Amino acid sequence: MKIAKFLTATALTSVIAASPAYAQDMQSEETIDDNVIVVTASKRETTLQETPISVSVTSGETLEDAQIRDVLDLQTVTPSLRVSQLQTSSASTFIIRGFGNGDNNFGIEPSVGVFIDGVFRSRSAAALADLPNVQRIEVLNGPQSTLFGKNASAGVISVVTRPPQFEFGGSVEAVYGNYNNVVLKGDITGPLTESIAFSIDGSYNRRDGYANIVNLDEEQNNRNRWAARGQLLFEPTPDLTIRAIGDFSRIDEICCQVTTVVAGPTSGAIQLLGGQFSTDSFSYDAYLNQIPINKVDNYGGSIQVDYQAGPISFTSISSYRELKNLFVSDIDYSSLDIANETRNQKVKTLTQEFRVASDFDGPINFLLGGYYFDESISQRSQIENGSQIRDFFEVLAGGNPADIIAGNPSVFNGVEAGLGLPQESIFRTPLLTSEQFSMDNTSYSIFGTVDFEPIDGLVFTGGFNYTDDKKDFALAQQSFDPLGQINLIDAFIVGATGGAVTTRDQFQALPAANQAALLAAAQSAANPLLGLAAFQFQPPFLTIPNAVEDGKTRDDKFTYLLRAAYSVSDEVNVYASYATGFKASSVNLSRDSRPSNTDYVAGPGGSIFAAPSSPILDAGLAVPNLRSGSRFAGPENATVYEVGMKGQWEGFGFNLALFDQTIKGFQSLSFTGTGFALQNAGQQSVKGVEFDSTINPTEGLVFTFAMTYLDPKYDSFPGSVLGDLTGATPGGIPQIAISTSATYSHEFGASGNMLVTRLDYSHESNTPINNGLPTFNAQLGNTQIFRREVNLVNGSMTLKLENGLEVGGYVRNLFNDQFLTTVFDGVAQAGTVSGYPSAPRTYGAVVRFKF
Repeated sequence: MKIAKFLTATALTSVIAASPAYAQDMQSEETIDDNVIVVTASKRETTLQETPISVSVTSGETLEDAQIRDVLDLQTVTPSLRVSQLQTSSASTFIIRGFGNGDNNFGIEPSVGVFIDGVFRSRSAAALADLPNVQRIEVLNGPQSTLFGKNASAGVISVVTRPPQFEFGGSVEAVYGNYNNVVLKGDITGPLTESIAFSIDGSYNRRDGYANIVNLDEEQNNRNRWAARGQLLFEPTPDLTIRAIGDFSRIDEICCQVTTVVAGPTSGAIQLLGGQFSTDSFSYDAYLNQIPINKVDNYGGSIQVDYQAGPISFTSISSYRELKNLFVSDIDYSSLDIANETRNQKVKTLTQEFRVASDFDGPINFLLGGYYFDESISQRSQIENGSQIRDFFEVLAGGNPADIIAGNPSVFNGVEAGLGLPQESIFRTPLLTSEQFSMDNTSYSIFGTVDFEPIDGLVFTGGFNYTDDKKDFALAQQSFDPLGQINLIDAFIVGATGGAVTTRDQFQALPAANQAALLAAAQSAANPLLGLAAFQFQPPFLTIPNAVEDGKTRDDKFTYLLRAAYSVSDEVNVYASYATGFKASSVNLSRDSRPSNTDYVAGPGGSIFAAPSSPILDAGLAVPNLRSGSRFAGPENATVYEVGMKGQWEGFGFNLALFDQTIKGFQSLSFTGTGFALQNAGQQSVKGVEFDSTINPTEGLVFTFAMTYLDPKYDSFPGSVLGDLTGATPGGIPQIAISTSATYSHEFGASGNMLVTRLDYSHESNTPINNGLPTFNAQLGNTQIFRREVNLVNGSMTLKLENGLEVGGYVRNLFNDQFLTTVFDGVAQAGTVSGYPSAPRTYGAVVRFKF
């Protein structure tokens, strides 16, 4: 999480490389000779063309023309980046070169770090606001841990906004599009005194939902968000600059559309009881018993101080942020009232970074810095039993449908009588579970680079990072359903012995032959209780910390970078590098958090009676139906070999990178139905090629072409939730991704008026969405894998007048390409597969005025 380090100024020139992009004339960059971008924020002018690393840069002008409003849309112009929105408005996953982690579990640290103006946004929910006044967005491909720290093991997304100016100016923008989309954006900047400048910007984005909850007559997948930000820039002397930023953003939306991709055997029970669900993925119809709630408040501030003392520059970035995330959703995705989930999360983050860099004329220059990160996370969540959950499970348990509909169920009444439970107690509690999770994370790091240029044009770079990371976490859960409190193996043994054996000690005291006979019978057809195992969704939870598990992770790591770069000529640069990366342990903050198998091993069927000795058992902590799993995943360790070439001539430029990247212990997060399984893959690797180019064949006409080729592999992953995946190709990673565009700017003589027409296309080759689903595909031997191919065409046309007025139109997903973004096992519905359909075509008109 200490990634926040450096995304601004000084270190920027050490880590950013060229890509086809246009920059607007601002303090931190300038455009020369069409597409050569010079970054000067570190007081060391370095063109992106000369910087030896693979990165894609999208300018503010491109963001405006293509109507890219947040990082979700950024992937259409950046082939190495994939972004997917999942269960809620705030749950998004960022993936670079095939590596990334789901953000639906706040205990999982991202492998891709997101920064806005040098400040790390530790969860994607804090990085999704519509940001006006963006200067550029940089996507750094591959491990960046040397300068960004523990959460850049896959890459970095850096959003850089425009600082306040000492000349009065600003802009206003209004958009109206289909689905009644209204977007209002504005910014104003100017001087307050000779040494103080200000800027204020804001945005409002509202759109009707493109999906419909039919039975509730409510729209879904709408937009309702706004953001505001104020800045002050203080320059008391030519050598000292202080930039203060405060911002607030809010999201209040109804999200996200889920369709039934495969209606399993349990679907009949839903329909029998009058429930409905949609099986037409792209009708955008849904049937729910609860209108989803998605509310996100994200706010904070930062102060950056830059001081130049001759050839030495000093930079300090201090920040404090808070994130509040609330969502309520119908987790069975049908109109039957089965179950709803509520999750209320809060994150408070404090960071401090300091660095010093040199700009000597001699052959050696350096950058040295330190970073401190302090974050606290809390979560309160619950699963609510719906009014029809018992009837639904009565049908699945073989109850007479006519009796159930008539209000005379019998199955669970009989179970309750047989187990000595109160009548009408199973699935009649208001809550199935209630959870309280918290985590405190502190870390610090020391980092630096040294550049040595023995001869003109040849630069050797060495870099290092030492990170120390500490996490303290606590998890508690109350499981209310009485059926989940009973182990069916042990309950049979109690009954079979006439109550003579009611404890593990009594069972272990029996002769070995008697124990074996009782266990054999308990696991056979002689045990009528075994069929109830499918209805024990949330057994008792072992609270942590406890006498065996201390609820702590302690990690530290030294990572480094070695690189050689050479300017073959004024037009061609080449480089080769080797870098290591690191991400600290992540914690499974979910109701599926379970002790490791070194701390506890359950007996057959989760039996405590027959469980072997283990630390948790011996400490008297075992609870019914406790099984081993994962509390946390250990660190990720990344390595990457990369060679590249960059060329720039008049009218043509290209960047080429070949890489071999490996992450040992990749933190794999899998959705299991009501929770998450978190575990380390032994090793995941990817070999690939990244190529991008800009062609300017004639004045006003620019073509860009960017392509990424990836060859990923699980080198070792024997213990996945899908079995042994060693040697398999990881799902969800397209082999080929392409982003290409054509832009024509037609000037009307010497009037200063211009018509800019842009067309872009992004493609992801046909690929399996994942490696299978723990329930659905396991039953089929992983023979039916769902696939996805993406072909998106976007276009825009803007008339830019000399007086600052701009009028235009845009369309995104012109040909209404349809695909499933991801799929998952239906919750408590064996054999059912649910999925998220892609968004439909959107279009609109834009009016903008710059002054």
